[in-house]
Amino acid sequence: MHKLLASTYKEFLLLIRDIGGIAVLFLMPLLLVITITIVQDGTFKTLKETKIPILLVDNDNGQVSENIRETLKNSDQFTVVISSDERKVQESVQNGEYQLAIVIPEDLSKDLDLKVSENVATILAKFSGEEEISGRKSKTNTKEVKLYFDPATQFSFRNSVKSGIDQMVSKIESQTIYKAFQEELTDDPSEEIFDTEPFIRFTEIVPSKAGRSAVIPNSTQHNIPAWSLFAIFFIILPLAINMVKEKNQGTFVRLRTQPVSYATVLGGKTMVFLSVALIQFTLMILVGLYLFPLIGLPKLDVDGRLPLLFVVAFFAGLAAIGLGLLLGSIAKTQEQSAPFGATLVVILAAIGGVWVPVFAMPGFMQTLSQLSPMNWGLSAFYDVFLRNVGLGEILPEISLLFGFFILTVIIAVIYNERRNAV
Repeated sequence: MHKLLASTYKEFLLLIRDIGGIAVLFLMPLLLVITITIVQDGTFKTLKETKIPILLVDNDNGQVSENIRETLKNSDQFTVVISSDERKVQESVQNGEYQLAIVIPEDLSKDLDLKVSENVATILAKFSGEEEISGRKSKTNTKEVKLYFDPATQFSFRNSVKSGIDQMVSKIESQTIYKAFQEELTDDPSEEIFDTEPFIRFTEIVPSKAGRSAVIPNSTQHNIPAWSLFAIFFIILPLAINMVKEKNQGTFVRLRTQPVSYATVLGGKTMVFLSVALIQFTLMILVGLYLFPLIGLPKLDVDGRLPLLFVVAFFAGLAAIGLGLLLGSIAKTQEQSAPFGATLVVILAAIGGVWVPVFAMPGFMQTLSQLSPMNWGLSAFYDVFLRNVGLGEILPEISLLFGFFILTVIIAVIYNERRNAV
C-alpha cells in the first residue's frame, strides 16, 4: 500500500508541475462544452423561440394565397417578408440572405375553386342518377408552389418545411371542398353542416417511470454528458505522453531497480488520473448548473441523479485510463502517442455517438458503435440524464467499461513484461 501511495504522489507532483497540461485538462473541455452548447441550443429550442425569416411572392392574390400568408404569419416558426419579384427572391436565397422563399402561382385560388366545384358537381350528379355531362372534368393544370432553398440548408430542414407546407395546403383544399359541398346542399351560407375541426390530434408525451418526473430533452441535457465523456477520454493524451517521457528519460529504468511492480506504477497513475476525470466531470456539472442559466442556456437538471452520474463518470474514467495506460506502454515516442491518441479519441467519439446519434448512422456503423467504450458511457449517461433509470439498468454499460479497463491494463502489464524480459 505504501508503494502505491508513493507512486500516486509521484504522479501528482508530475501533474501539478505542468501548468499548461492542467489548463488543457480542465479549461479546454469547459470551453468546448460551452461553445458547442451555445451553437446547438437553437436546435433544441421550441419553434416559438427561433423564427426564421422567409420570402413570400404572392402571384395569386386570392383566398388560398391569403390563407397561406396568414397561416405563415401566425406560425411560431416563420417571419414572412412579402416580395413581388421572383428573380430577386431567387438571388436573395442563392446569396444566403434568406434560407427559404415561397412563390405562389397565379390563379391558384380561382383554379382550385373551379376544380373543387366541378368535382363536387360530378359527385352530386352521380348520386342523383344524372348522366355525366360531357366536358364536366376540369381542364385546369396542376398548380406548382415553388420553394427556393438556400444551398447551405440541411436536408432535414428542407423536408420539415416541405412537409409543413404540404399539410397546410392540404388543409386549405379540404376546407374548400367542405365549403363547395355546403354551397350545393344548403341555401344558407351561414349554416354549417360540416364539422371542419380536426378529428385527429397529436399529443407529445415524454415517457417516464412511475414516481419519476419526465425530463424534457434540451441542448444542455444532451451536450453535458456527451462532451464530459469526450473530455474524460481525452486524458489518454497526457497520460500516454507522460509514460513515454518517463521511458525516454530513464525514469522507468530506475523504477525497475526498485522492488516495485509495473502494476503498482500503473496503479499510481490510475489513482491520479481518475481523480482528474472526476474533477472534470464535476466542473462540467457546475457549469451546467450555474453558468449556463447566466448566459441564457437551459439549466442542467440533475435532481436526484448525481450519485448515479458520478458512478458512470467513475467507470468511464477507468475505461479512458486503461486505454491511456495501454497506449503509453506500447508507444515508444511522443510522436507516436500524441497523434495516435488524439485520432483514436476522435474516432471513438465519432462512432460512439458523441457527434452524430447512433440511430442516424448506417447499419454497419451502428453495429461498429457497439464496440466503442464511449458508446457504452454515453448510453449510461443518457439513461441517467434523460430516462431516470436506476443502478440496475446501467449495470451492463458500467460492467463493459470496467471490463475494458481490466482488459487494457492486463494487456499493458503483459506487454511490458515481455518487452523487458531478459
